[in-house]
Amino acid sequence: MEPVALAGIGLKDDHVLPLLAGEAGAAAVGFVEVHAENVMGAGGPRLARLERVRQTRPLSVHGVGLSIGGEAPPCDRHLQRLAGVLARFEPRWFSEHLAWSGHGGGWFNDLLPLPYRRDTLDRVSAHIDLVQQRLKRPLLLENPSTYVEFASSTMDEAEFLAAVVRRTGCGLLLDVNNAYVSAVNHGRDARRFIDRLLDAVPAGTVGEIHLAGHAVDTDAAGDRLLIDTHGAPVADAVWALYVHTLGRLGPVPTLIERDNDLPPLRRLAAEATCAFELMQAVAGVADLLPEAVSA
Repeated sequence: MEPVALAGIGLKDDHVLPLLAGEAGAAAVGFVEVHAENVMGAGGPRLARLERVRQTRPLSVHGVGLSIGGEAPPCDRHLQRLAGVLARFEPRWFSEHLAWSGHGGGWFNDLLPLPYRRDTLDRVSAHIDLVQQRLKRPLLLENPSTYVEFASSTMDEAEFLAAVVRRTGCGLLLDVNNAYVSAVNHGRDARRFIDRLLDAVPAGTVGEIHLAGHAVDTDAAGDRLLIDTHGAPVADAVWALYVHTLGRLGPVPTLIERDNDLPPLRRLAAEATCAFELMQAVAGVADLLPEAVSA
């Protein structure tokens, strides 16, 4: 997979018309992403507007409802509707989360963690194989933000994700904010997590990067607790981790996620511009390396 310096935003209804009208910031948006479950209807204004947007920019579809980590296989009806979305909008990327949301016929409006063990590795890999076969395309699996860990885990997250990639051939959506949030919450080093993960997967595995904002809180013990809210600008520490990640990967299509407290398009576009400029800087350094070596 060739490095691509492309920065985009999660597409919200408030920003569609300004984007189509070319208002301030629109030119900086290199691609857009939508949640699959928001565009599963048969028609209506939202889908008509998305049809217009995808004629102007690459599209990424991000799923939140497959429950890849659940005990039961992904819902057949949901997969059928998802296949329809992908056939209709032909996105460049499709991604889902390493998480579960449903159990025993019930549904939880959240992305819940799972233990990292051999049995869950077998189950997650089987579910991803099923999804990729049904959708006839590779899936990018996103690392989660977590607030608890399981005492029964026998692998750490980087080891687990790498094993899934090796078994299924799926790609990764590397959420740098999630990596930072989880590392702080569990008292770990986010850079070390990213380095171990990237050392363990083939080159080109990471097809997309997410950046987002988080909230700072404290837990019951008075320790610092980060909450992945997607309701604030990208934090400085996450930008620094992103720069480190780019140093390992080179340019990778990067999305600014914002789901709450939506700012005007121009403010989101400014963050996308920052990501794009950082990718360009990394690419520029890489381009100079052969000349420097030969000198």
